[in-house]
Amino acid sequence: MCGYDWVAQFQHCYDKAVDQYRRGNRETILYLTPRECAFLASIGCTVQELYDFAEDYCTDGAPSFGDALRITSVRRYFFLTIQKGQASGRTIPLADLPAKDAAAYGIKWLPRIIAKARAKLRGELPPEIMYGCRGDRRFLQNLNIHPADFLRHVWSAGDDDQKIIAYIQQQAAGSSAATL
Repeated sequence: MCGYDWVAQFQHCYDKAVDQYRRGNRETILYLTPRECAFLASIGCTVQELYDFAEDYCTDGAPSFGDALRITSVRRYFFLTIQKGQASGRTIPLADLPAKDAAAYGIKWLPRIIAKARAKLRGELPPEIMYGCRGDRRFLQNLNIHPADFLRHVWSAGDDDQKIIAYIQQQAAGSSAATL
Protein backbone atom coordinates (compact mmCIF):
# COMPACT_ATOMS: atom_id res chain seq x y z
CA MET A 1 0.00 0.00 0.00
CA CYS A 2 2.94 2.37 0.55
CA GLY A 3 5.18 1.30 -2.30
CA TYR A 4 6.31 2.86 -5.52
CA ASP A 5 3.43 5.29 -5.94
CA TRP A 6 3.27 6.52 -2.36
CA VAL A 7 4.24 10.09 -3.35
CA ALA A 8 1.35 10.34 -5.82
CA GLN A 9 -1.03 8.95 -3.21
CA PHE A 10 0.27 11.41 -0.62
CA GLN A 11 -0.13 14.30 -3.04
CA HIS A 12 -3.71 13.22 -3.76
CA CYS A 13 -4.46 13.26 -0.01
CA TYR A 14 -2.64 16.57 0.50
CA ASP A 15 -4.46 18.23 -2.40
CA LYS A 16 -7.77 16.89 -1.14
CA ALA A 17 -7.09 18.23 2.36
CA VAL A 18 -6.16 21.67 0.99
CA ASP A 19 -9.34 21.69 -1.10
CA GLN A 20 -11.46 20.65 1.89
CA TYR A 21 -9.89 23.30 4.11
CA ARG A 22 -10.47 26.01 1.49
CA ARG A 23 -14.12 24.93 1.28
CA GLY A 24 -14.43 25.55 5.01
CA ASN A 25 -14.40 21.94 6.16
CA ARG A 26 -12.65 21.78 9.53
CA GLU A 27 -13.81 18.25 10.41
CA THR A 28 -10.79 16.07 9.70
CA ILE A 29 -12.90 12.95 10.00
CA LEU A 30 -14.64 13.98 6.76
CA TYR A 31 -11.47 14.70 4.78
CA LEU A 32 -10.54 11.26 3.55
CA THR A 33 -12.01 7.88 2.70
CA PRO A 34 -11.17 4.86 4.86
CA ARG A 35 -8.81 3.69 2.09
CA GLU A 36 -6.98 7.05 2.11
CA CYS A 37 -6.75 6.95 5.92
CA ALA A 38 -5.31 3.43 5.71
CA PHE A 39 -2.75 4.65 3.18
CA LEU A 40 -1.67 7.48 5.51
CA ALA A 41 -1.36 5.02 8.41
CA SER A 42 0.79 2.77 6.21
CA ILE A 43 3.35 5.58 5.83
CA GLY A 44 3.20 6.64 9.49
CA CYS A 45 1.11 9.77 8.87
CA THR A 46 -2.15 10.75 10.55
CA VAL A 47 -5.12 12.62 9.16
CA GLN A 48 -4.42 15.29 11.78
CA GLU A 49 -0.89 15.79 10.45
CA LEU A 50 -2.26 16.13 6.93
CA TYR A 51 -4.87 18.60 8.17
CA ASP A 52 -2.15 20.64 9.90
CA PHE A 53 -0.13 20.83 6.68
CA ALA A 54 -3.25 21.92 4.74
CA GLU A 55 -4.34 24.44 7.38
CA ASP A 56 -0.94 26.10 7.59
CA TYR A 57 -0.58 26.12 3.81
CA CYS A 58 -3.99 27.77 3.40
CA THR A 59 -3.41 30.33 6.16
CA ASP A 60 0.35 30.96 5.95
CA GLY A 61 1.33 29.76 2.47
CA ALA A 62 3.66 27.20 4.05
CA PRO A 63 4.53 24.42 4.21
CA SER A 64 4.19 23.77 0.49
CA PHE A 65 3.41 20.31 -0.80
CA GLY A 66 7.13 19.80 -1.40
CA ASP A 67 7.95 20.74 2.20
CA ALA A 68 5.18 18.51 3.57
CA LEU A 69 6.44 15.68 1.35
CA ARG A 70 10.02 16.04 2.58
CA ILE A 71 8.93 16.03 6.24
CA THR A 72 6.59 13.09 5.69
CA SER A 73 9.30 11.23 3.79
CA VAL A 74 11.62 11.36 6.80
CA ARG A 75 8.84 10.18 9.13
CA ARG A 76 7.85 7.45 6.63
CA TYR A 77 11.39 6.12 6.41
CA PHE A 78 11.76 6.11 10.21
CA PHE A 79 8.37 4.39 10.53
CA LEU A 80 9.18 1.70 7.99
CA THR A 81 12.81 1.03 8.95
CA ILE A 82 13.09 1.72 12.67
CA GLN A 83 9.52 1.02 13.74
CA LYS A 84 9.08 -1.77 11.18
CA GLY A 85 5.74 -0.26 10.12
CA GLN A 86 4.32 -0.46 13.64
CA ALA A 87 3.02 2.64 15.39
CA SER A 88 4.27 3.03 18.95
CA GLY A 89 0.73 3.39 20.25
CA ARG A 90 1.91 6.22 22.48
CA THR A 91 1.19 9.95 22.44
CA ILE A 92 3.37 12.19 24.53
CA PRO A 93 1.44 14.35 26.98
CA LEU A 94 1.23 17.97 25.90
CA ALA A 95 2.61 18.97 29.29
CA ASP A 96 5.82 17.02 28.57
CA LEU A 97 6.82 19.42 25.79
CA PRO A 98 9.18 22.21 26.83
CA ALA A 99 7.61 25.66 26.93
CA LYS A 100 7.88 27.85 23.84
CA ASP A 101 10.22 30.20 25.68
CA ALA A 102 12.42 27.44 27.13
CA ALA A 103 16.06 27.82 26.09
CA ALA A 104 19.12 25.61 25.79
CA TYR A 105 22.53 27.23 25.44
CA GLY A 106 20.74 30.56 25.30
CA ILE A 107 18.67 29.48 22.30
CA LYS A 108 14.94 29.86 22.82
CA TRP A 109 12.66 27.28 21.18
CA LEU A 110 15.48 24.74 20.83
CA PRO A 111 14.37 22.39 23.65
CA ARG A 112 10.83 22.45 22.28
CA ILE A 113 11.72 21.73 18.66
CA ILE A 114 14.07 18.92 19.66
CA ALA A 115 11.30 17.27 21.70
CA LYS A 116 8.80 17.82 18.88
CA ALA A 117 11.18 16.36 16.29
CA ARG A 118 11.78 13.24 18.37
CA ALA A 119 8.06 12.79 18.91
CA LYS A 120 7.37 13.40 15.19
CA LEU A 121 9.85 10.70 14.21
CA ARG A 122 8.14 8.20 16.52
CA GLY A 123 4.62 9.37 15.54
CA GLU A 124 3.88 10.40 19.13
CA LEU A 125 2.91 14.07 18.85
CA PRO A 126 -0.37 15.02 20.51
CA PRO A 127 -3.00 16.16 18.00
CA GLU A 128 -2.73 19.77 19.21
CA ILE A 129 0.92 19.98 18.20
CA MET A 130 2.42 20.18 14.73
CA TYR A 131 6.03 19.61 13.84
CA GLY A 132 6.81 22.29 11.28
CA CYS A 133 4.34 24.82 12.67
CA ARG A 134 4.83 28.55 12.16
CA GLY A 135 7.13 28.80 15.20
CA ASP A 136 9.24 25.84 14.06
CA ARG A 137 9.46 27.23 10.54
CA ARG A 138 10.52 30.66 11.80
CA PHE A 139 13.17 29.14 14.08
CA LEU A 140 14.60 26.86 11.39
CA GLN A 141 14.37 29.41 8.59
CA ASN A 142 16.41 31.79 10.72
CA LEU A 143 19.11 29.11 10.74
CA ASN A 144 18.62 28.25 7.06
CA ILE A 145 17.66 24.66 7.98
CA HIS A 146 14.77 22.88 6.30
CA PRO A 147 12.42 21.15 8.81
CA ALA A 148 13.04 17.79 7.10
CA ASP A 149 16.81 18.25 7.37
CA PHE A 150 16.48 19.07 11.06
CA LEU A 151 14.33 16.00 11.53
CA ARG A 152 16.99 13.83 9.85
CA HIS A 153 19.68 15.35 12.02
CA VAL A 154 17.70 14.70 15.21
CA TRP A 155 17.24 11.10 14.06
CA SER A 156 20.98 10.79 13.42
CA ALA A 157 21.85 12.33 16.79
CA GLY A 158 19.61 9.95 18.72
CA ASP A 159 19.50 10.98 22.36
CA ASP A 160 22.68 13.07 22.10
CA ASP A 161 21.51 16.66 22.51
CA GLN A 162 25.11 17.84 22.19
CA LYS A 163 25.20 16.72 18.56
CA ILE A 164 22.04 18.69 17.88
CA ILE A 165 23.39 21.77 19.68
CA ALA A 166 26.64 21.55 17.70
CA TYR A 167 24.66 21.28 14.46
CA ILE A 168 22.54 24.33 15.36
CA GLN A 169 25.62 26.33 16.34
CA GLN A 170 27.38 25.32 13.12
CA GLN A 171 24.36 26.35 11.06
CA ALA A 172 24.04 29.64 12.98
CA ALA A 173 27.69 30.43 12.36
CA GLY A 174 27.25 29.77 8.65
CA SER A 175 24.01 31.70 8.26
CA SER A 176 24.32 35.45 7.89
CA ALA A 177 20.62 35.78 8.74
CA ALA A 178 20.80 33.82 11.98
CA THR A 179 19.86 35.73 15.10
CA LEU A 180 19.39 33.31 17.93
